[in-house]
Amino acid sequence: MSRTRTELVTPPARFTERTGVLIVGSGAAGLSTALALADAAPARQVTVLSRTDPSDGATDWAQGGLAAVTDPRDCLESHAADTLTAGGGHGDPHRIWTLVEESPAAIARLVAYGADFDGDLHLEGGHSHRRIVHAADHSGHTVQQALLGAAARAGVEVHSGTRAVDLLTDADGAVCGARVLRQGRIGVILADEVVLAAGGIGAMWSLTSNPPVATADGLAMALRAGAEVRDVEFVQFHPTVLAVPRTGGKDVLVSEAVRGEGAVLIGDDGARLLAGRHPLADLAPRDVVAAEISAHLRRTGAEHAYLDARGVAGFGERFPTINAMLLERGIDAALEPIPVRPGAHYHCGGVAADLDGRTSVPGLSAVGEVAGTGVQGANRLASNSLTEALVAGHRCGLRLAGQRTVRGEALARTPASLVGGGAIIRATMDRHVGVVRTAAGLAEAVAALDALPAATEFTGDSLDATNMAVAGRAIALAARARDNSLGCHRRTDDARPDLPIYNHIGV
Repeated sequence: MSRTRTELVTPPARFTERTGVLIVGSGAAGLSTALALADAAPARQVTVLSRTDPSDGATDWAQGGLAAVTDPRDCLESHAADTLTAGGGHGDPHRIWTLVEESPAAIARLVAYGADFDGDLHLEGGHSHRRIVHAADHSGHTVQQALLGAAARAGVEVHSGTRAVDLLTDADGAVCGARVLRQGRIGVILADEVVLAAGGIGAMWSLTSNPPVATADGLAMALRAGAEVRDVEFVQFHPTVLAVPRTGGKDVLVSEAVRGEGAVLIGDDGARLLAGRHPLADLAPRDVVAAEISAHLRRTGAEHAYLDARGVAGFGERFPTINAMLLERGIDAALEPIPVRPGAHYHCGGVAADLDGRTSVPGLSAVGEVAGTGVQGANRLASNSLTEALVAGHRCGLRLAGQRTVRGEALARTPASLVGGGAIIRATMDRHVGVVRTAAGLAEAVAALDALPAATEFTGDSLDATNMAVAGRAIALAARARDNSLGCHRRTDDARPDLPIYNHIGV
C-alpha cells in the first residue's frame, strides 16, 4: 500500500508546549506506558492527552475482562494456541508467546495499583479454559480507575479535552510532536517521542460497541505521517450487540461471557444458529459467530437474531451493568430473548509495530488497539485486547525510559483538505466493508470515499469525517487486495465457497 505524507490544513497555532514523551490516548495502553516511564530512574517528563474524558474511552467501556493464565490447571501453551487458532493462524507466534507469558504479571501490576477482581474465572469464545479475569461485567472501568489512580499518585499529567490533530515531523522524517485541538484552539506540543495509544475505529460503522471517539484518529494520523500499517482489513465485529436503536448514549454490547455462562443464539423460530456449525458452537471465535448471524439474516431477511439467556441463573446478579442497560431499553433477559446483530468491535490490524511499540517512523511508537502487532492475527481472541494493551504499554514505556533522543524542528508537509460526510462514510462502511465483503462492493466503497465533499471549515465533525475517510479508504483497499476469506475478513466471492466456515480460520 502506498503511504501518504500529508497533514491537514488547520487554523494557525495559538500556543506551543514541550514535553519529553507525548502519549496520545488515556486508556490502558497509554496509561501503562506513562506509568512505566514514571517509574523509571531518572523519570522522563510525560504528557498524556485524552480527547474528551478518560471514562469516555474504550478501556472504561470494556465488559468482559482480561485473558491470562492464572489457574494452575491452565497453561501458557494453551492460551498461545487458542490465540493463534482464533486468529486464523495469521498471528505472529513469537509475539503471541510474549503476550501470554507476560499477561499474568500485567494483571498483578493492576492488582498492586488497586484493581479488585472477582475470584472466579470466566469462559469466553475461542478459549479452551476458564481464564478471563474480571470484575463482574465492568472490568474495563475497574482497569481504568486503577490506572488513573496510579498515574495520579505518580504525578503523570493527563490533559482531558485535548485532541491530537496531526503528527509533526522534522527534516529527517522523524516524529517530533503533535498539532492539537484544545478548547477550540489549535496548538503545538513538541516532544522527543510520541506514543500513539489512540484506540480504535468502530465509530466508522453505524452499530458499534465502541465509544463515539473511536473515529480512527490514530490510524489516520499515522498514515498521513507515512507510517507503515499491517492487517488493516481485519475488523472484528462482535456478534452480540443489542439490535434496539439507541436514542442516546451507547450501543449495548452483550458480553461474550454471557454465552460462556450458557446463553445460546437462536432465530425467530427458536432454532439454534451455531449448533453443528462449529465444534465450539456458541463459543466459537467471534468471526465465526458474526458470520453465521450475518448469513442467517441474509437468508431469512430478518433484522436480527436472538441471544437466549433465559437459562443463565442469576443473570442480573452476574451481569448487573448489561442487565441495567437492557432494562433501560425494555428488554428483560430473564423473560425474553435479547435481539442482537453484529456491530463493529475491534481493529485487529493497525499501525505496524512490535510489542515494544516500535513503528517504521523514528520518534513514533504505537500501542494498544491502534497498533498492528501481529498478536491478534486475523481475528482477536476474546479478552486479549486489554492484556495486550497492558503488556505492550509497559514494554514501550520501559524502552523509552532508556532512550534519550532530541528531535529536530518540525517542518510543514504537503497540505491536505478536510472532508465532510460522516453519515455517508458510515453508510458506505456498513454496506460494503462490514462482516461480509465483495470486490465490487469494496471498489464502490473506495469510489464513494474518494468522492466525499470538501469541508467548508475546520470543526470536530470535519476532523472526524476526514480521519474516518482516510482510514476507511486504507481498510477498503487492503480488503480488496486480500481476495480470500480469513478470520474476520469475509469475502463472499472467495473461490472456496464450499469449505466449512470454520476452515477459513484454520481450525
